[in-house]
Amino acid sequence: MKDRSLADQAYEQVLAMIVEGDFVVGTRLPTEHDLSQRLSVSRPILRRALKQLREDGVIVSRQGSGSFVQRRPEGVVLEFAPVGSIADIQRTFEFRAAIEGEAAYIAAQRRSESDLAKMREILEELDRCIRYGELGVDADEAFHAVICEASDNKYFSAARNSMKTNILTGMNLTRSLSLSKTQSRLEMVQAEHYAIFDGIQAQNADVARQAMRDHVINARVRVFEDS
Repeated sequence: MKDRSLADQAYEQVLAMIVEGDFVVGTRLPTEHDLSQRLSVSRPILRRALKQLREDGVIVSRQGSGSFVQRRPEGVVLEFAPVGSIADIQRTFEFRAAIEGEAAYIAAQRRSESDLAKMREILEELDRCIRYGELGVDADEAFHAVICEASDNKYFSAARNSMKTNILTGMNLTRSLSLSKTQSRLEMVQAEHYAIFDGIQAQNADVARQAMRDHVINARVRVFEDS
């Protein structure tokens, strides 16, 4: 657990350096030896941190040449995400893709007309938020929560509630980033919500699951889109 915490700290330190422009897009990071000394961590711990940054698409490795900065995330990431939370937020997206994907799969099989009515009402509220430039986090959270409820399996809701703080932080972050972009960005996110709803409404479990997984994974990627 201690090693994981140190790796998370190293991950966020390197991320902050990239966001703040210490390492610009296209440049090579210092060697593992130099970077581990700079961060006061062992090379195995640094490698864990760099692996996570690669998975997030922030850096890329080139065989025999080292690691290079691939994208510079928005500075707002560091402003909105509490210190020490970014690694956990990204892991939350991973977990949500698995859990909520299965919840959508089962919801498509078990949903009632009442469940669909709730989803439609929430989607209309999200449409309104987009029209008026509002954040819409509460409605976004409600949409995902009602899908878990529609699965008629309380453990999906319990799993989401156990990480609700990180979920809401992630939603605040991604929706705040979207508000700073063009309206088409928010409309794209909303289209993903409608794709999930369409799969559930049609009782196409495979489509609903894939649409949910794609949506959550896309949200994770959107955290670190280039500034």
